[in-house]
Amino acid sequence: MLAVAVVAGSVLVLPYLLFDVDASRISSRNEVHRVLLLVHIFTAMAALVLGPLQFVPAIRARRRAHRVIGRAYLFAGVLPSALAGIPVAALSVNGPVTQIGLLIPGIAWLVTGGLALRAARRRDFAAHEAWMMRNYALTFLAVTSRVVAPLLVLAQLPIIDSVYGGSADAAIEATIPIGQWLGWIINLIIAEILIRRKASRAAPRSTPTPPRLSRRTPRPLGGAVR
Repeated sequence: MLAVAVVAGSVLVLPYLLFDVDASRISSRNEVHRVLLLVHIFTAMAALVLGPLQFVPAIRARRRAHRVIGRAYLFAGVLPSALAGIPVAALSVNGPVTQIGLLIPGIAWLVTGGLALRAARRRDFAAHEAWMMRNYALTFLAVTSRVVAPLLVLAQLPIIDSVYGGSADAAIEATIPIGQWLGWIINLIIAEILIRRKASRAAPRSTPTPPRLSRRTPRPLGGAVR
């Protein structure tokens, strides 16, 4: 997971390292929108890379290291990235489907992070882990959506002439918002499956209670002896 996050994050961030407007994959309305976009991207990269470290058993066993990395993930990654990403999504030039499809996970990113932090402070570590898994599922949206969208475009090749007039660009433009929605939906479904599977394994198995033997003295057959 960590290797995938590092490679994917590097690919996603690379076009923005030189702050070249023409190299940006995402259009911005104005300079403020672009600055927010850059803050969102670079801090999301931090969250993307730090997140998998939270689930490494060797690091989790070292509580101090686990706590430091977790705080860096939340406060240097998720929090600034979500706070910048929410207005970026609301101001998106790609229409309401993209806006809503990114606003929902952006808000859920903050909520799940807050719930994970609250569970840790209450020392409810099972709930903390579950909320962190959901939170990182939302962090991984950027990767999953960029895998799903091309697959959806390829699946539409037989109908690209009839639906999009043979324009691959039109097909890509129409498919990207769907990929963004499916990115976080698929991730959350996988996270919930893993959470429930782990909970079912951790739950103690109930053993059947053996029948209680009666201590009453059995009465002799044939009535009382005289």
